[in-house]
Amino acid sequence: MTIFCILWTPLLYLFWHSLSRKNVGPGGIWALFLGSLVALAQFFFGNFIEPGGFGFSRWISAWVDIVVLPALLPLFLYLIFVLVSFFRVPSTPADFVNFALLWLIPSAALRAVGWSAAGDPVMLVLAPLLWTTLACGIPFFVDLLKAFPRWYVIIPSLLSVLLLPFLAATAWWALYSQRTSQGLLLTIFALSPLLAFVIVAWRRSDKRKVISDKRKVVISS
Repeated sequence: MTIFCILWTPLLYLFWHSLSRKNVGPGGIWALFLGSLVALAQFFFGNFIEPGGFGFSRWISAWVDIVVLPALLPLFLYLIFVLVSFFRVPSTPADFVNFALLWLIPSAALRAVGWSAAGDPVMLVLAPLLWTTLACGIPFFVDLLKAFPRWYVIIPSLLSVLLLPFLAATAWWALYSQRTSQGLLLTIFALSPLLAFVIVAWRRSDKRKVISDKRKVVISS
């Protein structure tokens, strides 16, 4: 489980990079640097919110230390960088995914070291899965908004962007609190955007490959 926590995010990033062919650029360097700083702070100082049991304080701790700091903070920072033209490049949902996944790599590695002694699958397996579903799922829904600007797409996509972080925190809290049936159901819903993201990225890659092959045939003929 420790190996999964360490390797899941970089392997997913390599998979995504092989499909999207997005360059790392200055944004990727900043993601690794800033992600390392936040990961080191969490590693040495522990949870930002100390839970007091399995009730609401545990959920607040999950919201801050499992959801906001590892997964939502990079998306928010990248949005600020784009708004102030820090990177001076056009931004797409794919750039947000690149930045967020690279940010998560050092965080996952250091968290795995801190969590390895307990050997808790909720920490070592579920947490990195939830990080990546937020890092990929939120830009995925934003991409839907841009691709299909219709009310029947806009409303559920916006609701998904707003509710996915709360769903991820609640799924983690439920399984950690041994509410197994509720936790598994919430986890399935929380991880669905990640599965949809991977399937869509794979299909788009195949479509680009077909178009590229057709162009080669036309040029050679």
